[in-house]
Amino acid sequence: MADMTVEAGAAAPTTMPRRLSEGWFAWALIAPAMLFIGVIVAWPLAETLRLSFTDANLGGEHWVGWANYQALWDSSPFAQTIGRTFYWMVLSVCLKLILGLIGATLLNAAVPGRGLFRVLVMPPWVIPIAIGCIGWLWLYNGHFGMLAGLAQRWGLIGGPFEFLAYKQSAFYSAIVTDVWVGTPMVSLFFLAAMQGVSRDLYEAAWVDGAGRWYRFRRITIPQIMPVIVSMALLSAIWTFNSFEVIWILTQGGPRGATTTLIVDTYKTAIGNYKFGEGAARAVVIVVLLASFSLIYLFFLNKVNRKYGVK
Repeated sequence: MADMTVEAGAAAPTTMPRRLSEGWFAWALIAPAMLFIGVIVAWPLAETLRLSFTDANLGGEHWVGWANYQALWDSSPFAQTIGRTFYWMVLSVCLKLILGLIGATLLNAAVPGRGLFRVLVMPPWVIPIAIGCIGWLWLYNGHFGMLAGLAQRWGLIGGPFEFLAYKQSAFYSAIVTDVWVGTPMVSLFFLAAMQGVSRDLYEAAWVDGAGRWYRFRRITIPQIMPVIVSMALLSAIWTFNSFEVIWILTQGGPRGATTTLIVDTYKTAIGNYKFGEGAARAVVIVVLLASFSLIYLFFLNKVNRKYGVK
C-alpha cells in the first residue's frame, strides 16, 4: 500500500512539467501569428489613432485633441462623401450579387463547353486591376473609345461624349468598371455553393412537377443563402475600400463626383500632406466598417440559424 502511494506521488511531478511544456509549445505555435497581427495590424492602427489627435504634417506635429473629428463633424462635404460612399457600395454590391447569381446559374447548367466558359469568366478577376482599368479608360474615351463610337453609330448621341467628364456619367461608369472587376469572384463563389446542393432535392422536386423557376426559388436560393449573405459582406467591405478603380479612372473627379472616403483620405493625407486629418478620416472609416460588419454578422447568424447552418 505504501509503495502504491509513493508511486502515485512520484507520478505527479512528471505530469506538471509536461503540461507546462505543452502550454509553452502552444504559445510558441501561435507566437508568429500574434507577432504578425501586432506588427501589421495593431501597431499601424494604434499609430493612426494617435495621429488623428494631432495636426501632423511635413513640418511636424502638435496635439490638437478632438479638433480633427470636430472639423469632420461640422463638414458638409464630408457628410456628402459618406453618403456617396455608401451609395457606391450598395449599388455596386447589389449589381455584383445579381449578375454573379445569374452567371453562376449559367455556369452550373449542363451545356457543352461549360468548362471553357468557367475559364473565360476569370480574366476580369485574375488580371491586375490597373490593366483592366486602363482598358476601360480607352472604352470611355469620347473621341476614339468603342462605347462612344457605337453610340454615335446607333444614333444615340450626336458627337463625341466623354463618359468620365461629367459627374453622373463618371460615377456610374466607375460603378460599371467595379462591377466588371468583382462579378467573376462572386460568380465562382456562388457556383461552388450551387455544386454543393444535393441533387436529390432537385430530382424530388422534378418528380413532383416543379418547374425550373420554382426549383431555383425554393431549393437553390435557400440552400445557398448563407453563402450569399457572407459574400455580400465580403464584397461590401472590398467595395467600400475600393481605391484603384476610382483613382485610375477619375482620381475622384470630376468635381468630387466619384470621391469616396478612401479617395478622400488618400487626397488629404498623401496629396495634401495633412497626416493628422487623414488619420482622423481613416479612423472614421474603421468605425463605419466595424459597425457595418457587426450589423451584417448579426443578420448572418440569423440566416444561418434559419437554414440550419452551424
